[in-house]
Amino acid sequence: MSSFVIEGGHKLSGVIRPQGAKNEALQVISAVLLTDEEVTISNIPEILDIRNLIILLEGMGVKVTRKEKGCYVFKADEIDTDYVRSDDFVRKCAALRGSLMVVGPILARFGSAYFPKPGGDKIGRRRVDTHILGLMNLGAGLEYDNDKKAFYLHVPEGQRLKGKYMLLDEASVTGTANILMAAALAEGTTTIYNAACEPYIQQLCRLLVAMGAKIEGVGSNLLTVTGVEKLHGASHTLLPDMIEVGSFIGMAAITRSSITIKDVSYGNLGIIPECFRRLGIGLEQRGDDIFIPEQESYVIESFLDGSILTIADAPWPGLTPDLLSVMLVVATQCKGSVLIHQKMFESRLFFVDRLIDMGAQIILCDPHRAVVIGHDHKFTLRANNMLSPDIRAGIAMLIAAMSAKGTSVIGNIEQIDRGYEDIDIRLNALGAHISRN
Repeated sequence: MSSFVIEGGHKLSGVIRPQGAKNEALQVISAVLLTDEEVTISNIPEILDIRNLIILLEGMGVKVTRKEKGCYVFKADEIDTDYVRSDDFVRKCAALRGSLMVVGPILARFGSAYFPKPGGDKIGRRRVDTHILGLMNLGAGLEYDNDKKAFYLHVPEGQRLKGKYMLLDEASVTGTANILMAAALAEGTTTIYNAACEPYIQQLCRLLVAMGAKIEGVGSNLLTVTGVEKLHGASHTLLPDMIEVGSFIGMAAITRSSITIKDVSYGNLGIIPECFRRLGIGLEQRGDDIFIPEQESYVIESFLDGSILTIADAPWPGLTPDLLSVMLVVATQCKGSVLIHQKMFESRLFFVDRLIDMGAQIILCDPHRAVVIGHDHKFTLRANNMLSPDIRAGIAMLIAAMSAKGTSVIGNIEQIDRGYEDIDIRLNALGAHISRN
């Protein structure tokens, strides 16, 4: 198990550019399975989760060519359908959260697919009902294979999935993506209401349209997909990762530093900049860049009636749950109090015990809510030894350690590497002191 050793208390300065969006990459790379022609994808983050997905595709028979850093060409013209039904394939899928995105494309193109319970973060229960029910709405039969510990979805031999109107039980991003990809090759028209509409779903739609799909309502929660018999090759460039952008804003604030984040695709950040402003961070938009000035104090806003500020996650255009951990850590050094309400995952706030050990004033109300009373930088967090339970808690712990007095150690950093490319090298270039053991 690798670890980061972080010497805290160093200010950052300079310019940093976010990597390509991890969550978009998992979707669009899976979409290459929908065609036997070449699909070129640029700005791919070379992180652990993406590398593992690419290895999984190669095992299926996808030809993968790395043209240059972050730019890959995929060609799925010789898929090993026997391997896709094998115990080894199902076992590898179960270990990789992003693997659930291959189910829709495989089912639509080859008529059957296994759907194991996905692995990944230890952040509580993650429902897959939306995926399975959506694919069943398109005509897939469902069985449970007890030997493989996986659901088996299949279409009657010689038939295709058939389009249908459906109202999703939740605006699941990955559920919407899976149904969308399957519907692109289904027979007839599929209407998806209560669809997720975040920028990464919009990007998936744009790639599918470039491949020959017919999709209306892009950017809304009502998508209409007219199925086609075949999709062709295309090229696509990923957006910058909004979670990295938010993480860098948090790092600058908690270390009272001044940095510039380049090429953030500001129009696709939604409410993220405003949520950081509510914590008192005076970030500035400069073209497509964000400048975070050095500040002595960050004052948390109250609501207009004087009540304590609440920051909660919500489906797009609400705040992504992936940034609540970062905002919670930043709030520990702001002036004032805030209630962090993590609605989606039961276990994502349990890492605050480590922050409390560092001297943070946090009241964990229940698995979903925590009240943070900020120190206003009058009390510096103490160094601590910690283990990263998931990607977002891991980066939050790293941010806390960068502001702490002394040397901290974070173990199980493979979790951080799943979502952040060369984070130690990139932050050290800004003045951080992080070593990898």
